[in-house]
Amino acid sequence: QVQLVESGGGLVQAGDSLRLSCAASGRTFSSIAMGWFRQAPGKEREFVAAIRWSGGRTYYADSVKGRFTISSDNAKNTVYLQMNSLKTEDTAVYYCAALRFPGAAGYTARSSYDYWGQGTQVTVSS
Repeated sequence: QVQLVESGGGLVQAGDSLRLSCAASGRTFSSIAMGWFRQAPGKEREFVAAIRWSGGRTYYADSVKGRFTISSDNAKNTVYLQMNSLKTEDTAVYYCAALRFPGAAGYTARSSYDYWGQGTQVTVSS
């Protein structure tokens, strides 16, 4: 099992920045990548960004490219999501997730992820 705890959410204004953190514990060696997803009220949970623990290759949703940056600190088993130029449409609960095997669905599919955190609320006001 892998336990994930997100932190760093909050209420900000449009144009502001925020950094989310996700601390992993437990059998962290069983996961090869970490991802961030978000879910707005009444919408499906959607992919935001992902990073491989080894090599650091990253993946982004088109909606956040150029504004969000995912990074990892392998020594701390922690993944970060730096969010800049926030927009009101970024308002959502943000979830951290761990992936063991990408399979055919790949690193951007919700179904590829095996472990999930409890989520942290990000609210962007206009």
